[in-house]
Amino acid sequence: MGGFHEVLKFGQGFSQVARDGSEAAASVAQIEGGERVVSTAQHILTGLEQAIGSRHHLTARAAADQHGKQFLIAQAEHVVAAGFLHVDTINLKRIYALVLLEHRSRRTHLLDVTANPTSEWAPGAYNFLMDTDTTNMKCLIRDRAGQFTVVFDTVFADAGLRVLKSPPQAPKANAHCERMIGTMRHELLDRALILNEPHLRRNSPRYLEHYNTARPHPGIGQLSPSQAETGPPSRVDLASHRVHCRTIFGGLINEYQIAS
Repeated sequence: MGGFHEVLKFGQGFSQVARDGSEAAASVAQIEGGERVVSTAQHILTGLEQAIGSRHHLTARAAADQHGKQFLIAQAEHVVAAGFLHVDTINLKRIYALVLLEHRSRRTHLLDVTANPTSEWAPGAYNFLMDTDTTNMKCLIRDRAGQFTVVFDTVFADAGLRVLKSPPQAPKANAHCERMIGTMRHELLDRALILNEPHLRRNSPRYLEHYNTARPHPGIGQLSPSQAETGPPSRVDLASHRVHCRTIFGGLINEYQIAS
């Protein structure tokens, strides 16, 4: 049972699934539904390779020789990931927010906030595609949650992106997006009381502004997403400058800048 779960760990990457696919299929043959899950993971790897296109084509053998982390780094500019989070208000009403993350820069977009996650996601997806350069984007990774509708998938498919679904109960297959959602929950949502849907609509964009422009990320060399897109800032001797601290969300988060 433990070996089966190791196959599904995204830390081993899609390449691990491809490399050990035959052994994994044999080892989980006695586990109900196991063959289906491994087959799904292999399908995602194959679909990702096909979506990238001939210019960056990877055969199954070549992908198997790469570590999962290296594979994602190499193809990051082609991948975006979607995930949703839920927030319970002080009135115990559940609200859903849909976010989309660009793997290359870690820039995150808020697509929509709603209490009824149905086809209402579509306008947010349209807005993202209209406002963002999607020339190099080839595929969208998402989980199998019921909040993702056929309309949502169709919007991205019409834009030329291939929609790839992660294996069931395998959050590490969408690790970057899940990590971002966990960060937002830890830094804001678990420390603030959300009154209603308009309140969440106001606070989420402000947090994402901080996340995209001021928060360093270990995965991109301690740069913020905006710096990852434009290049690292020039070095500054802090001994000869004053540092200004700006608080947001009533002091929950601090941002530091060189004082003018």
